[in-house]
Amino acid sequence: MLMRTDPFRELDRLTSQVFGNPGTWSRPTSMPMDAYRAGDEFVVCFDLPGLTADAIELDVERNVLTVKAERRPPHGGEDVEMQVSERPLGVFSRQLFLGDGLDTEHIHADYEAGVLTLRIPVAEQAKPRRIEIAGKDEPKQLGA
Repeated sequence: MLMRTDPFRELDRLTSQVFGNPGTWSRPTSMPMDAYRAGDEFVVCFDLPGLTADAIELDVERNVLTVKAERRPPHGGEDVEMQVSERPLGVFSRQLFLGDGLDTEHIHADYEAGVLTLRIPVAEQAKPRRIEIAGKDEPKQLGA
């Protein structure tokens, strides 16, 4: 019910890790995520450490949710010489194809401790409901 993802995204992510290629706007790097259902909502968590909330773009068009973010090198003066640089830089992106049973009008997003958490409620029409059956208390007799 939640989503489908691009099956080649994981291969792209592994390739960029091995070869150290930073993502670009035309070819972004994938970001790791977890997704689970909690009651009447789906929760999706993206790992985006070292960013500020304003460096993250979140868009929904029809049933496609797109998350984009960019991590740039730290700004330093002319006298700054980088000693170790292991955190990946560049553009990160992930698209999720949300199912029709989700309420894309009421997505809630929080960014804390390097994790972007999205809460996507299940649409009312997709929730299970009990249907009452009307009937008479007296059984009908045949031939009456």
